[in-house]
Amino acid sequence: MSTPSAARVTLAELAAEAGVSIATASKVLNGRADVAASTRRRVETLLDQHGYQRRQGAQSSSRLVELVFHELESAWSMEVIRGVEDVASQHGMSVVLTESGTRHAPGDDWLEGVLGRRPVAVVLVFSDLPEAMRAALRTRSIPFVIVDPAGDPSPEVPAVGSANWAGGLAAVRHLIDLGHKRIAAITGPEDMMCSLARIDGYRSAMNAAGLPVKEEWIRFGDFHRSGGARHAADLLALPEPPTAIFAGSDLQALGVLETARSLGLRVPDDLSLVGYDDIPLANWVSPRLTTVHQPLRQMGSEATRLAIRLAEGPIVGGTPRMDLATSLVVRESTAPLLD
Repeated sequence: MSTPSAARVTLAELAAEAGVSIATASKVLNGRADVAASTRRRVETLLDQHGYQRRQGAQSSSRLVELVFHELESAWSMEVIRGVEDVASQHGMSVVLTESGTRHAPGDDWLEGVLGRRPVAVVLVFSDLPEAMRAALRTRSIPFVIVDPAGDPSPEVPAVGSANWAGGLAAVRHLIDLGHKRIAAITGPEDMMCSLARIDGYRSAMNAAGLPVKEEWIRFGDFHRSGGARHAADLLALPEPPTAIFAGSDLQALGVLETARSLGLRVPDDLSLVGYDDIPLANWVSPRLTTVHQPLRQMGSEATRLAIRLAEGPIVGGTPRMDLATSLVVRESTAPLLD
């Protein structure tokens, strides 16, 4: 195998080195399915070794921005979609939605599809991308940005997130200011950085106030209503149940509200509740939900703006990363602790 050369390698030279026709090399480059797996691997390896990149600006005539989720059923995803569509429409582009993989990375089958669709840029709602996927996108000059990374993306990965630690801190400080001392938290999955950051904010607020943090008060959920309901049932069955719960998503907060009502508890009279995300539904339920506003629509917009900017050429100054501010929105689901 040859080493990467300083001179720009041509597709014809790569095809000759791989022992295939230019047409076959072009099929691999364009994500066509009618290529043997062993041939595809051989050509992909050479593309990566030589640092081959399709000429900037020549990679797509589709005028598409691809937005990729691991699930599309959540109201959370709709806010991101709106943000992506806002910026795409401003640039005369359309958005194609894809559902693939887990929260950590898209499925292996996604790569073949996106190479065939050849979008101008890709926005992904995942924790990271495997190096093989990154290399394949770089080769085709398809820039990508990760929005609200669930994990801690590699340093060279462009990403737009939000201030999760500050959001958790603000939520719990609000409950402490209302006189609550027994405060529980239901965050997301334990292998997601945003879940851990929100819990770190919770711990920081409790420690700063000199309040104890019992490990039984901290629960790792799934960001869905059912998980919030299940963990709330366990928390409210404790010998000394919490008087307030910080839920790491509005959907989990709705699950807590459902469980509290089933137990005859009134929110906020018997239990104060804070959510996270500030999805539209938070303002429609009764009582209206106090929550941490995560700028989901803006995160989608900024990620799309950045991805399109990367499609126009490299950005000087290193890999762009951005964390947007969160803020507390006080409504009717929290109240002072009654003696």
